[in-house]
Amino acid sequence: MYSMTGYGRATNTADGRTMTIELKSVNHRFLDLNFRMPRSFAFLEDTARKTIAKRISRGHIDVFCTYVNLREDSKIVTADMGLVKAYITALDEIEKETSLRDDRSLSLISRLPDALRITENAEDEEALMELMVSTMNDALDNLNAMRLKEGEAMKADMLLKISEIEKENEFIENRYPETVQEYQTKLKMRVEELLNGQLDENRLAQEVAIMADRAAIAEETVRLKSHIRQAREKCSLSEPVGRSLDFIVQEMNREVNTISSKSQDIPITQAVIKCKSAIEKLREQLQNVE
Repeated sequence: MYSMTGYGRATNTADGRTMTIELKSVNHRFLDLNFRMPRSFAFLEDTARKTIAKRISRGHIDVFCTYVNLREDSKIVTADMGLVKAYITALDEIEKETSLRDDRSLSLISRLPDALRITENAEDEEALMELMVSTMNDALDNLNAMRLKEGEAMKADMLLKISEIEKENEFIENRYPETVQEYQTKLKMRVEELLNGQLDENRLAQEVAIMADRAAIAEETVRLKSHIRQAREKCSLSEPVGRSLDFIVQEMNREVNTISSKSQDIPITQAVIKCKSAIEKLREQLQNVE
């Protein structure tokens, strides 16, 4: 089980090129990617999206990319000869009009504004693509390691909540026959009081049967058992289970609400409240499960 919250970072160097990729993920209903990288790297984005989508199915992920090229051929330096000649002409005029002596040199010329132009050499896009994919996969390894660690902790807590629901469901199953017997006893006492001891046992049994049928919760407890089993099975899978678990927990909540509406028994009501509390905590946790 994977959490949708995590962080991963990786730096790779190849042939004088160094790339760093950072990934920050938080919960989101779908896979939502936000790239922050140099504009010149726009051609990498589609492949980056596909690389991430192969390994993550849900979550908002911020992708940060920095790059340094230390290759000798990464930059081109050229002289603006037209501008250099204009500087020299201007210096000649200054020398004529003033008593200043000429101390021109290459080092002086090179320091004049815009005399030398530095431009970036065209990048090897294939080499950059390979570097990006390898760095992205390393960053994803680190991100998923953190997501898995948090996800496993969440799974352990969720299994405890599922066990709490199972315990209360078993209590409700065992308690229900007792509520029918208690209802029969109370009804018999009330009727005897009203009829001065003259009681039609068949009529009493009929009334009890009607009540038992209206308040029957066996189907709900059986379905709740099935949902509990399914939830445990989902928790054991390595694939993304957030959406399917969320649906199962919604069905759990539906069965518990039905039990609550059918039964007026205080102990069963208390058990239902405990179930609802555990279900609500499960739903909160599932908001961050991939």
